[in-house]
Amino acid sequence: MSIVSEFRDFAMKGNVVDLAVGVIIGAAFGTIVSSLVDDLIMPVVGAVTGGLDFSNYFLPLSNAVTATTLDAAREQGAVFAYGKFITAVLKFLIIAWVLFLVIKAMNRMKKQAAAAPAAPPAPSDEIVLLREIRDALKK
Repeated sequence: MSIVSEFRDFAMKGNVVDLAVGVIIGAAFGTIVSSLVDDLIMPVVGAVTGGLDFSNYFLPLSNAVTATTLDAAREQGAVFAYGKFITAVLKFLIIAWVLFLVIKAMNRMKKQAAAAPAAPPAPSDEIVLLREIRDALKK
């Protein structure tokens, strides 16, 4: 067996394909959460807190940095951009919360499926025939 066919067999296994699909969906989900945090949540937090915008919070690490926005400050020198970190933590918490809710819903559905009693299987043709013979012999 050649190495190419071994790799093809490995890549086509169900777990590898499922993992690839999960990574792609996860990346798309990350983009959605980034937009949710940057475009919807942070403006609301800013409005509620009187203009608070974490994305521009930084500490200059040199005296040459005099700018008030993060992008301009980075051009002037080294900065400690802790506001970006706060935003990243917020994104992580949102992703973790959504995954928690999804897993909780999946576990609830599994419990419901396990709790529902399965209908007894219909008797086979042989069993039905044997019962008919038994009932005929009783008469």
